[in-house]
Amino acid sequence: MTEHTVPFRRRPSPGLSTRLALWAVVAGILGCVLASLPSPLFDLDRHAVPKELVLHLTATAAGTLCLLTGRKLQVSRIDLFLAGWLLLGALSCLFAPNPWLAARALAIAFSGAVLFWVSRRLAAAGLGPPLVAAAGAGVVLAAATALAQAYGLEVPFAADARAPGGTFGNRNFMAHLVAIGLPALALSALRAQSRRRCVLAACGVGLVAAALLLSRTRAAWLAVGLAGGVGVAAFAVSKVLRLTPRIGRRALGLLIAGGLGVALAAALPNELDWRSRNPYLETARDVVNYREGSGRGRLIQYRNTLGMALDRPILGVGPGNWAVVYPLYASRGDPSLSRRGLMPANPWPSSDWVGFLVEWGPPAFGALLLVAVSLGAGGWRALRGVAGPTTPLDGLALLATLTATGVVGAFDAVLHLATPTAAAWIVAGALLPAPPPVLTIDFTRPRRWAAVAVVLLLCGGALVRSGSQAAAILVAGAGWRIPDLEQAAALDPANYRIRLLLAQTWLRRGRCDRARPHAQAAAELFPYLSEPRRLAAACGVPSPQ
Repeated sequence: MTEHTVPFRRRPSPGLSTRLALWAVVAGILGCVLASLPSPLFDLDRHAVPKELVLHLTATAAGTLCLLTGRKLQVSRIDLFLAGWLLLGALSCLFAPNPWLAARALAIAFSGAVLFWVSRRLAAAGLGPPLVAAAGAGVVLAAATALAQAYGLEVPFAADARAPGGTFGNRNFMAHLVAIGLPALALSALRAQSRRRCVLAACGVGLVAAALLLSRTRAAWLAVGLAGGVGVAAFAVSKVLRLTPRIGRRALGLLIAGGLGVALAAALPNELDWRSRNPYLETARDVVNYREGSGRGRLIQYRNTLGMALDRPILGVGPGNWAVVYPLYASRGDPSLSRRGLMPANPWPSSDWVGFLVEWGPPAFGALLLVAVSLGAGGWRALRGVAGPTTPLDGLALLATLTATGVVGAFDAVLHLATPTAAAWIVAGALLPAPPPVLTIDFTRPRRWAAVAVVLLLCGGALVRSGSQAAAILVAGAGWRIPDLEQAAALDPANYRIRLLLAQTWLRRGRCDRARPHAQAAAELFPYLSEPRRLAAACGVPSPQ
């Protein structure tokens, strides 16, 4: 067996719409990494909202372009599982206490699914490798912004509190994305058609390894280690990988590049304010520590959160509504709350899988698990060389990506966020072998335009909503001027922080007539928090129970 056992088949050149869809996805990946806004008033949303805006814009543009050129729609089991997950999530939204948050969470999931289907379409046209390369480039860009912040360079709108987060505002969010996208970057190096491209990708692996070390994110470290274990197992299973010398040499080169990146990051002085004398060794020792610190806090949160699932065993509490309902279940001394009755410190639970189970409900969670199992089965078929034009390298990268996504998602909110959602679904769609269809639909003109209308309505509606949220963040500024806050509330009427701040400000000035509507709105958005109820009661209006 020779190196030429793992080629990529040449296909006819794709059409203009297909190429435009590819460039839309590439631009979307890079845009999701870089997008953030300046605002001292908003902590997480000034990074999350603009990334969601880019995600919805990418899904709208790429989805529409692909639908306009479709002739047949082949539906596989994984498509049915994915559609079932989204439909059950939409049904759960109808009963959510905060429909605004529910719609926001569902929109992220829907746009991610659209990008998955777009990536499969592009991969069928022979454009899978550029998609994987773009995901790898996005990971390197994310790592570069984190390293720039760590070594004192100016990064626009970066947050100092959770450095080195770069344009994500949080080192954990950056590290989770890097862990998910690292297999795509490694795949680009292993199958590069020239030595120069391989060297560039290896340099990217070094940067990513350095950023991962400096992040001190235990979930990301564990995810990369387990994904590497998948790689070792894949070489044991696949004769093609074992007997292709070029792949083995390049894999060794990537390990060396990663090791150099870690060594340099540990040796070079940085501007990170770690309190421990040996911060990285301390983090390595505490990778699976659940007896104290954040590990113990997660166990408390998981236990209380599962109580929510027992009370709502069918449709859950609604996508994005964990933070709305959790104060009812928080125990005394719960570290997820600063003190009883306040909003949780984070708007998502500290686990994707706990979050999807509790928010979307067990039936939807089961559908999502079936999607994951189907993706894993596709990766296994490709690894064994029984999946048509895909290669064992594709199967290895898909399995490693699924492993990394599952691990980081077990310890934090990952697929609840725009950028890792985009990266994970795009890579999965680009690498998944074409599953056998269970249904083929002729894409007549009326059906095509109906599908385009659905994408424009859902993704376009989410795009408009995210745009209004981003505009409200910019208009609110530092939160000192009441006219700016009032205008921001008009742009984003479901913004709890703005509504609460306006109610507090007007009440301090003795203007209950102005404070009352904002207090009522805040109490309706988060009906189980004590502060909006207190403000509403101070103005003589009982809040919703």
